[in-house]
Amino acid sequence: MTPQPPLIAGPVPQPKAPREKPPPGAWDAHAHVFGPAGKFPYTPGRGYTPPDAPVENFVALLDHLGCSHGLVVQGNAHGYDNRVVLDALTRYPQRLRGVAITDTRIAPATLRDWHRLGMRGLRFHLFEKKQNYVRGVGLDVFEVFRKTMAELGWVMQIFCDWRLLQDVAPTLRAIAREMPVIVDHYGMVEAARGVNEPNFQALVKLVGEGAVHVKLSAPYRISTQFPDYADARPFHDALLRANPERLLWGTDWPHPSIATAVMPDDGHLLDLFYAWTPDEATRRRILVETPARLFGGRAGRSQNPFITSRTCSTTGGVAKQWPTSLRHSWKSAEARKSIMWFSSVSHCTNSR
Repeated sequence: MTPQPPLIAGPVPQPKAPREKPPPGAWDAHAHVFGPAGKFPYTPGRGYTPPDAPVENFVALLDHLGCSHGLVVQGNAHGYDNRVVLDALTRYPQRLRGVAITDTRIAPATLRDWHRLGMRGLRFHLFEKKQNYVRGVGLDVFEVFRKTMAELGWVMQIFCDWRLLQDVAPTLRAIAREMPVIVDHYGMVEAARGVNEPNFQALVKLVGEGAVHVKLSAPYRISTQFPDYADARPFHDALLRANPERLLWGTDWPHPSIATAVMPDDGHLLDLFYAWTPDEATRRRILVETPARLFGGRAGRSQNPFITSRTCSTTGGVAKQWPTSLRHSWKSAEARKSIMWFSSVSHCTNSR
């Protein structure tokens, strides 16, 4: 008899309201949708079986938190069948963008069709041992789609074994010359190891150079200190100091594979982000400007990602010049136009 994937818990059904609403145009830049299983069956060989967490529930969470937009990332339970994400993008075109996971069963040209629907990247998985993570795809698959992704201005998103960050840094730096690279969940470095862990320092260096973006998402995945995750705070602070222009925030709703006893409250997660990010301009950069630049807007490719100079403000309000060698912008005139369009639209909740 084939063993069944473990059943996992669902999110907090009624999260608290955040103490302070985010600015207009804010994004939850990392979430998943699951099911309903009757319409979008879960894939054989998946790593877990979630309760249904349909797109309507995610959009309701965005409204509850005060976020205008969300990034839906393909989840493990649906494997390489991205119909659940494509359906979400079709139903909420003015609020959602997507990141897919696929192997080479599709042709690179398919990405262009997905782009028109609102897909904006592919997610890849870097692990020393893959037997504990089902349905991940690595750099070999990335090479098949690399050219088309670059032409579309897509992001390369990485879920990575933190022990590989130091070794893979040169590869990510090279890819970042062609397209934005995003590393999930603080790099997944265990908080108990401290910010001086060499692999986390390699990530901080990439962020400081402007080569890599990091999601300030799911602190509970690196922390052992529920519910305030105090041991994760130094990692947040280190990334803010390195380069706030290369950071995004997300809930990771509905928090796959987290036990009910330590299930995070999404309103509390936003409160923690505000407490850990006291500068208002930096909050806006992370919640609004950076995700709009990466994911927002109509179809079309980004142009030359390099600029010759940029000054930005650190969390303390002091102007800082980032290194010239890897000063990535991906902010062409077309991209700026897209940001303006996507940030200004109303909350569309078409659920046909």
